[in-house]
Amino acid sequence: MAGSRIVALGHYQPSRIVTNDDLARMVDTNDEWIRDRVGIVTRRIAGDETVADMAAAAAGKALANSGLTAADIDLVVVATCTSVDRSPNVACRVAAKLGINAPGAYDINTACSGFSYALGTVDHAIRAGAARNAIVIGAEKLSDFTDWTDRSTCIIFGDGAGAAVVTASGEDEPAGVGPVL
Repeated sequence: MAGSRIVALGHYQPSRIVTNDDLARMVDTNDEWIRDRVGIVTRRIAGDETVADMAAAAAGKALANSGLTAADIDLVVVATCTSVDRSPNVACRVAAKLGINAPGAYDINTACSGFSYALGTVDHAIRAGAARNAIVIGAEKLSDFTDWTDRSTCIIFGDGAGAAVVTASGEDEPAGVGPVL
């Protein structure tokens, strides 16, 4: 097997939008100051959605776009550092929500680099023959931990999830991922 490749993507954004003007009513800032420093105009903020809810929504879209079924997935990896509920982990909750039976499932917590690390570990699992098809998800609910009175950080963070279905590439196909060292 040559390696792995991404065959489908999915995403989830909460419906609540917080603008720079909204933040200016909460802290000493303004739209221009935020745009000049970080380039952000709006961010999405989750309400009752959990990290697992957002992750499952993104993964469900990626799975639907992949041409595969839940029965085809044998590994689920979620990159998150903001899940409030530690057990069962987010990956197991996503697998259950999507009807993926008995997959390998684990969370990885490396903050900003989490999705990259998760994609690398999935690539290695596929290259080693430990998995055939996997879902990699990055999901964060940073609004639960954001200090909304600190203008140096509250302007940056939001909530959401992105997912990729990763599968083995054929012998005659170039790998789309990696090798990741």
